[in-house]
Amino acid sequence: MGLRIAGAAGLLVSAAVHLFMWFDGVRDQSVGPMFMVNAVSGVVIAGLILGWRHWIPAFLTLGFGAATLGAFVIASTVGLLGVHTRWEGFNVFTAAASEIVCIVAGAALLVRARGATPPAPHGVLRPNHWAPRP
Repeated sequence: MGLRIAGAAGLLVSAAVHLFMWFDGVRDQSVGPMFMVNAVSGVVIAGLILGWRHWIPAFLTLGFGAATLGAFVIASTVGLLGVHTRWEGFNVFTAAASEIVCIVAGAALLVRARGATPPAPHGVLRPNHWAPRP
């Protein structure tokens, strides 16, 4: 449960930072709609990771963190949709830290889910059902 709470916290912090930045003027830039999508999806995925014990919310958490952090790295190096930014300011480092938390928590939950898969009954081939039988 601790990893799920950490992942949800990372999602909500990133969503809050992006919503704040959207209201602070980013909405008028070309990347503005992506900031609102980030804010909404962060809240939705946080609800999923806390309420649904499945690998999909963990995958979404990992993908959210990686995509959001990756977009910022692109924007700070070569630019993203005409926006060039820098690694400076409280919002930037808070969002980056929360997205790293998302990546770590999502990956750890996926690894845990992979190890929790029950063994297949005798005679049932899974997941390589196309493999030849011995």
